[in-house]
Amino acid sequence: MAATAADARGRGAAVEAAARAELVRSGLREVASNAGSRVGEIDLVMLDGETLVFIEVRYRRSAGYGGGAASVDVHKRRKLVRAAQAFLQQHPRHASRACRFDVVDASGDPAAPRLAWLRDAFRADDA
Repeated sequence: MAATAADARGRGAAVEAAARAELVRSGLREVASNAGSRVGEIDLVMLDGETLVFIEVRYRRSAGYGGGAASVDVHKRRKLVRAAQAFLQQHPRHASRACRFDVVDASGDPAAPRLAWLRDAFRADDA
C-alpha cells in the first residue's frame, strides 16, 4: 500500500520535532520553523551563540540509496541559499549576523530517528 501525503507529512513533522529537540539540547535556540517564501522553505532557523543557522532536516528510512545528507545536492543547496536570503530580507534584525548551513541527516523509525548533525554542511558560495 502506498503511503499517503498525510503519512509523509506526519513522518516529516515527527523527524523535524526530534531534530529540533536534539539541537535545543545541544544549546541552539529556535528562531523559526518551516520558514517559507516564494523561493523555498527552510526547515529550522536557529541561533548557535550569535550565528544564525539555517538547517535542512533530511529523512531516509534507510541509507540504501544514500543518506539524507547525500540528497542535499547542488540544486537543493542553491534553493536553500535563496530561501535564506529571503529570510534575511524578511527579518532584517538578523541580516548582520554570521550565518551557516547545517544538515540533520535522520534515518530509521521516524518516531525515534537516528540523527547525524552535520554542522557547516555547505557554504553559500558553494551553492
